[in-house]
Amino acid sequence: MDYLIQILNGVQYGLLLFLLASGLTLIFGIMGVINLAHGSFYMVGAYLALWLTRLTGSLWLALPLGVLAAVALGALLEWALIRRLYARDHLYQVLLTFGLILVFEELRSLLFGNDVHGVPIPPALNFSIPLTETLSYPVYRLFISGVCLALAAAMYLVIRKTRLGMMVRAGNSNREMAQVLGVDIPLVFTFVFALGVALAAFAGMIAAPVSSVFPGMGNQILIICFVVVVIGGIGSITGAMVAALLIGIADTLGKVLLPQFSGMAVYLLMAVVLIWRPRGLFQAT
Repeated sequence: MDYLIQILNGVQYGLLLFLLASGLTLIFGIMGVINLAHGSFYMVGAYLALWLTRLTGSLWLALPLGVLAAVALGALLEWALIRRLYARDHLYQVLLTFGLILVFEELRSLLFGNDVHGVPIPPALNFSIPLTETLSYPVYRLFISGVCLALAAAMYLVIRKTRLGMMVRAGNSNREMAQVLGVDIPLVFTFVFALGVALAAFAGMIAAPVSSVFPGMGNQILIICFVVVVIGGIGSITGAMVAALLIGIADTLGKVLLPQFSGMAVYLLMAVVLIWRPRGLFQAT
């Protein structure tokens, strides 16, 4: 039964990674932008949850307000900075997004200090369900998993079944031809970047009550997000889901079964997958 709890924890962690990595793989796969600041948007979401929960007294009010703020931030950054680098070498994108990391970290320090903060779990979800006579599992973690699955389904429907998704896929396949046919590629790219930022920020907001809010939390998770993208296949939402779940379970069980090698489990998994499929598990969405 202890292993069942660890597997549930691994699935929850994997689904949270999926939210982060799906935004990253969309931005990288469709726009061709290497976004090193993606982890910073996760941190921004966590601190938005902290600030807005204090301001409104409710995480339920903080979540929609935080998502709107993240969408606006993403659209502003794409319009003001990112779109100027599409035709340039990736090195310019790396330097710009690394600079954004420094800016967000400095703003975080000025506004919130360098202490560790906690966001309270909503009272309606602050209980556990019994698994055995001695073991129980927090309902809030199940809530995180359920929300991530719902968002995964929504993303699939939008990208595969709607006109907007068709334009996104057309921009990914051949942006010049799509633009000739009347697709507003700059607007599509603004949407994709804002969506990626919103997904990362939302992941930070719902994770805040279980992982705390602390300096450097975005940098800590950024590398794992890139591992998810590489394993799943650049530009593939399906690949991001499968890879995130594999990494979540491997990381969680690795810490239990082989704690002395737990830091290597994720990277060993990546090495095995890339030897088998050098381009990742799936093709672009």
